Amino acid sequence: MIRIVIADDHTIMREGLKRILDGALDIDIVGEAINGFEVLSHVRQGGFDLLLLDLSMPGRSGVDLIRQIRSEAPKLAMLILTMHEEEQYAVRAIRAGAQGYLTKESAGTQLVGAIRKVASGRPYISTEVAEQLALNIMTPNEQLLHKQLSDREFEVFSLLVSGKSITEIANSLHLSVKTVSTHKTRIMQKMGMTSLSEMVQYAVAHRLLSPFKN
Repeated sequence: MIRIVIADDHTIMREGLKRILDGALDIDIVGEAINGFEVLSHVRQGGFDLLLLDLSMPGRSGVDLIRQIRSEAPKLAMLILTMHEEEQYAVRAIRAGAQGYLTKESAGTQLVGAIRKVASGRPYISTEVAEQLALNIMTPNEQLLHKQLSDREFEVFSLLVSGKSITEIANSLHLSVKTVSTHKTRIMQKMGMTSLSEMVQYAVAHRLLSPFKN
């Protein structure tokens, strides 16, 4: 039996995932979490085998949360389920310690298989993500401007180009407005840009725009 915890802040999504998993007799949902703090509480209590984790949730989330989970529970299997289709998000999540990455659009047909594979100790990634990982190894990071950003900077960059204000980003990531403004300044310096418009154009050109949740 694979005991899993579902971490997603949307009730409808959690209920939908539970319906998808209803027919899998070898999968038992033993807990749910709606934010990063609840996720860490489950991780510290233990008693489950796999964490099905949304990449964007209130409180601590994203790559930062994945890294902390990996440091506190090195053997816990982690499958990321997200709206982000772009390979760059998957690459960063896997580098941080996730074993699998699945988009919510694919959950209906691939979720059960992905859970079984990750729970058995094998990775679950798409062909596109595998190719991107290989390219990252073969290609110096400096060739693409966004690869010079830290994981937190990339998270802020992604929210900025998706139309979020500095205040909205600060609230979403539980950071101060000043900290987010500092990140924005460093991002523009690293990428050699002088306006948000340039950042958006770059994001469009490199397929980095993603449907962030409110």
